[in-house]
Amino acid sequence: MERNTDTNSSRRQTSGDTYAGYRLRTYRLLRKALVGFILVSIVNVAFSYFFYTPKMYAINRDNRELEIKYDILRDRISAAQRKISEIKHRDNYVYRSLFAVDTISVDGVYAPYPDSKYEELEGDLYTSVMVPAWRSLDDMARRLYLESVSLDELQQLSRNKEQLSTAIPAVWPIDRTRLKSIDHFGWRTHPLYRRTIFHKGIDLGCDVGNVVFATGDAVVESIDTRSSRVGYGRQILLDHGFGYKTRYAHLNKVLVKPGDKVVRGQVIGESGRSGGVTGPHLHYEVLRAGQPVNPINYFDRNMTPEEYIDLMENIRQANLEKFDTANAE
Repeated sequence: MERNTDTNSSRRQTSGDTYAGYRLRTYRLLRKALVGFILVSIVNVAFSYFFYTPKMYAINRDNRELEIKYDILRDRISAAQRKISEIKHRDNYVYRSLFAVDTISVDGVYAPYPDSKYEELEGDLYTSVMVPAWRSLDDMARRLYLESVSLDELQQLSRNKEQLSTAIPAVWPIDRTRLKSIDHFGWRTHPLYRRTIFHKGIDLGCDVGNVVFATGDAVVESIDTRSSRVGYGRQILLDHGFGYKTRYAHLNKVLVKPGDKVVRGQVIGESGRSGGVTGPHLHYEVLRAGQPVNPINYFDRNMTPEEYIDLMENIRQANLEKFDTANAE
């Protein structure tokens, strides 16, 4: 009986030693694996720091390709902007010159968008190239819009070229043989008020009673027959269509009424000295899209007085024939 007890005790001791040995081997194996993992990680980090891995090579390749694409985009934007500038130049100096119309403008078209529009692009690796590219694209879109509006207007003008040619205020509003002086368009010291103001037209010095001509076919939009001592005095405002209006002020007499249709060269009034003036003259304005422009740009300033007389006579004869034909119909 004692022998069995010793045997069982010996078996239990052997089993315990075996389990302890297994745990010890497992612990050592895990410790080696952990140390190996740490060493491999350290080696991998060190290798990645000093050497490029295939993944890093792929990332860098993609980055370079993206930078090249942005460079190509930038070049294409620049080329498109040059094309738009060429179109704008032809628009202003060729097409609009042919139709004798002023350069069109759209409020705010050259004002850049606020920085807040590009906030979403901030903080990116490519912010320095993305933001300028988007700004250039937005600027190009605004300029394209301006040119599209301008070309749409020119297309409309081309459909009514004959009507436009007679509507443009293109002749002198008084007989040049009676012209004594010209006061310029723009900023000046007003001779009566003694302060600097913007002169919206030109002052054509002449005697009281000189006839005043309509400078283009138009409809009388409004008149003022009050003999005021300030402002424009007696005046006529003509609407020529196509965005053009002309004003004839400081008149002695008004010979038309609102709604009248007038033709180029038709007598519409007489020069005078009504309103705020220091002497007799005709104040003449050309308005384009509601904005005053320099009337001198619409005159043939090299024309001699004799040529002017012949021109006005031809214009009056042509318009008389036009008027007679219209009445006959």
